[in-house]
Amino acid sequence: MGAVRDMVRSDLYRYDGLAGTRGFWKGLTIPGFRYTWALRHAQGARGGPSRLMWKLYLQHLSYKFGIQIGAATTIGRGLHMGHFGTIVVHPDAIIGANCNIAQAVTIGIANRGSLAGVPTLGDRVWVGAGSVIVGRISIGSNVLVAPNSVVRHDVPADSLVSGNPAQITHRADATEGYVNWLV
Repeated sequence: MGAVRDMVRSDLYRYDGLAGTRGFWKGLTIPGFRYTWALRHAQGARGGPSRLMWKLYLQHLSYKFGIQIGAATTIGRGLHMGHFGTIVVHPDAIIGANCNIAQAVTIGIANRGSLAGVPTLGDRVWVGAGSVIVGRISIGSNVLVAPNSVVRHDVPADSLVSGNPAQITHRADATEGYVNWLV
């Protein structure tokens, strides 16, 4: 249970430095944090009635907030979802630490072709509203995916990605001011 608690604390801190009991209760009023809190418990529950209860609560929140991130998804510390609604992440996708995901984002599977598979996102990745990231691709650390971008190829670290099809621009400060309150 200690690992779950540590993950929840790191996720909570990403919401403007919230911490402690008062911060936790304030965090539960934020849909993105509440979903992440349930997700971390569903991931950490060992089995039996506790696991079932957390998975059912996570499913309830999926319907309520329009977020679909399965308990099998690998996600690093400090996940931040500032807005809720139509966030879909494939359960086999991998998301690094200190990542931000905005509303109307899809991180999904490509079913055929040379990119068949799911994405891997590095640390400090900011995914803007309406973005689509699909296929067996790798998004490096410190990458900003601009709103409404469609990414179907690897992106190196320290980059800004924008457009449809996505264009890559090297930027050492790509997520500065976007990914805050790092854990």
